[in-house]
Amino acid sequence: MSSTDPAASAAPTAHTFQVDLRGLVDLLSHHLYSSPRVYLRELLQNAVDAISARRALDPDAPARIAVRADGDLTVTDSGVGLSEADVHTFLATIGRSSKRTADGSLDNTGLAAARSDFIGQFGIGLLACFVVADEITVVSRSAKHPDAPVVEWRGHSDGRYTITTLPASAKPEPGTTVRLTPRPDAAQWTRHDQVVELARHYGSMLRHEVTVEDARGAVTRIDAPAPWAVRHGSPLARREALAAYCRETFDFTPLDTIELDLPLVGLRGAAYVLPDAAPPSRRAGHRVHLKGMLVSDQADELLPDWAFFVRCVVDADGLRPTASREGLYADETLAAVREACGARIRDWLTGLSASDPALLHRFIGVHHLAVKALARYDDELLRMLLPWLPFETTDGNVTLEEFARAHPVILVARTVEEFRQVAPIAGAAGLGVVNGGYTYDGDLVHRLPEIRPGTSVADLDPGTVTAHLDSVDPAAELAAAGFLAVAREVVGRFDCDVALRSFHPASAPALLLDNREARHERTRSRLADEADGLWADILGSLRSEVPRAQLVLNHLNPLVRRASSIPGQELAVIAAEALYGQAVLMTRRPLTSGESALLNRSFLGLLDHAMLGLDSADPQKES
Repeated sequence: MSSTDPAASAAPTAHTFQVDLRGLVDLLSHHLYSSPRVYLRELLQNAVDAISARRALDPDAPARIAVRADGDLTVTDSGVGLSEADVHTFLATIGRSSKRTADGSLDNTGLAAARSDFIGQFGIGLLACFVVADEITVVSRSAKHPDAPVVEWRGHSDGRYTITTLPASAKPEPGTTVRLTPRPDAAQWTRHDQVVELARHYGSMLRHEVTVEDARGAVTRIDAPAPWAVRHGSPLARREALAAYCRETFDFTPLDTIELDLPLVGLRGAAYVLPDAAPPSRRAGHRVHLKGMLVSDQADELLPDWAFFVRCVVDADGLRPTASREGLYADETLAAVREACGARIRDWLTGLSASDPALLHRFIGVHHLAVKALARYDDELLRMLLPWLPFETTDGNVTLEEFARAHPVILVARTVEEFRQVAPIAGAAGLGVVNGGYTYDGDLVHRLPEIRPGTSVADLDPGTVTAHLDSVDPAAELAAAGFLAVAREVVGRFDCDVALRSFHPASAPALLLDNREARHERTRSRLADEADGLWADILGSLRSEVPRAQLVLNHLNPLVRRASSIPGQELAVIAAEALYGQAVLMTRRPLTSGESALLNRSFLGLLDHAMLGLDSADPQKES
């Protein structure tokens, strides 16, 4: 095919992306970062990286960062500095990092070998300053090229910049000075008090000297050693110092402090155990520093979800920040750190039973829900701590170890309602019942035989309780037949039967035995009656045969014996309604509208009957 053939492919034409620098600056400075306050973090971060780069060349080089807030804001560092070629490369090319070459390989200066010592990227981070200023001035002198002239780069938010060489006297020592002139609407961010607060917030753990100077020359020292890096005279003094840092940082006194040390990623810190119960749904805000610079004070990905009872402060070298440097990059390293920190907290928990049982009791008293959540998935912790955990039982709030010694067969009520129905009667009958209706409790109790062989655990069946109730003498039941017939008619509309038994305590007049299947069937039936059309047909097709609820009247109770001999139909109905209503209230479950009406009716009926009795007993009324 000839080159003149119209069907021949045209040669590709090379083009270059057209970058709207003003739009890019707006995107990075106003949308990448969460708040204007990060501008100072970016400046401190660039200064730290510059010092790290210089110390890669000269380990004895000075390491100072001086901030001055006098209307304008300047940040001066004793770092590696920039030559004119560096300025063209790293400040005039958006997206170029001063720590690597254009293709991402190590640069030929040897400085990129210290990449792990850097936090961010100079060129990108500097754009954050346009959040508060329309003009940025950078004056720098290179430590790599001592004979190179001092260079000044002046950039504007619209993308314009100028580069000027200055005499050596303009900056006698290597390093960089960044100067911002704030816009009127952002002047609050460069006030001295605000700058001190931001510097302390982000840079209190930096490993170099950081100072903030005001317009009068007063200097405030910002940097301070991390509390876990300070030597103390005794373990008690160290513990007190770490607790004091917790009070200052999180405003609470910890129940205990767990030190974290992961040399492989250069992570050190402390996990503080909360002194008050925290709901599992609340995400803990951990403070994470990278090489001393605060990245986030709301990091929730540092620990496993089950460790919601601690708050952490850590400083690490091996974790990666996100693009905005306001969070942690989710990678394999972070996952390994999360697992290792979780293992350290678990080891602390398992060690308490041997080292400090009193502290373990205090911890479980506050955070038993957290321990139960962890024990479900951790067999070692289950074996160690399950005997210490409290459960609601028919013997009160006791540990499973104590409860199992008294009850070789443990029955588990599947809901709180079922437990409350049977607890008084089961306790009097000597049955051992645990309330398994709370989060995690049912699963944990069923695992008790794994760590305590010989213990039997089974779900509670209301029939089991009924079997432990004593039958009534046939003559007594025959005498009460009339009242029992009235009672069955009264409670029958609630899908409930009536039985007469003898049980303790004698003070309980009646017991309502119910189960989930019966309650579900009643709910289905009620909804089917209220619905119409297709939905009613669907609910009707779901009908199942389940045992009805049972109102068990206690023949040992004097009130029940008197009620069973009531001659009048009207008073017998009122008495039956009152006994059923009282039994329902004892279950502490929500009342249906019909049950509420029954309670009101029985109360008013009994009150009316009592007042009629007073009237008949008053001689003046008879006369």
